[in-house]
Amino acid sequence: MNTTQAAITGASAAALGGLRGAWNRAADALTSLIGDSLLALAARFGIAGIFFLSGRTKVEGPLTVSESAYALFREEYRVPILPPEIAVHLAAYAEHLFPVLLVLGLFTRLSALALLGMTAVIQIFVYPDAWPTHLSWAGLLLYLVGRGGGAVSLDRALRIR
Repeated sequence: MNTTQAAITGASAAALGGLRGAWNRAADALTSLIGDSLLALAARFGIAGIFFLSGRTKVEGPLTVSESAYALFREEYRVPILPPEIAVHLAAYAEHLFPVLLVLGLFTRLSALALLGMTAVIQIFVYPDAWPTHLSWAGLLLYLVGRGGGAVSLDRALRIR
């Protein structure tokens, strides 16, 4: 390698090092701005909205399971072992209770685990081709199972891990 090539290689390495340093400083700033508690809060509200709105499609009024929900569980949402009449009630009530608990940040890990189980059932038995959607739900739920509700939660206020 001649001196010109060595100078270019050295300048490229220096530029790359400077770029890497700037990137790492930006990443550190983002890490300090977006902590675990903000991530938990966003995950709690985001996944709660998905399940709660799904639950609302299954009921009339506050919590009366609709005839269309019964038909859906008899025809499309068939799961092994559970009769559709029981499965529809379990789903409708779970999709109301656990999202409310998540928004409150109360029993966050348990609620996320319950919805993760529900997601697994949907993936395996109902819509096996919808794995990209279910994987995104699972990512949010796994975060909550592993990290809890964060600083802005009733779990933290009540010292529940």
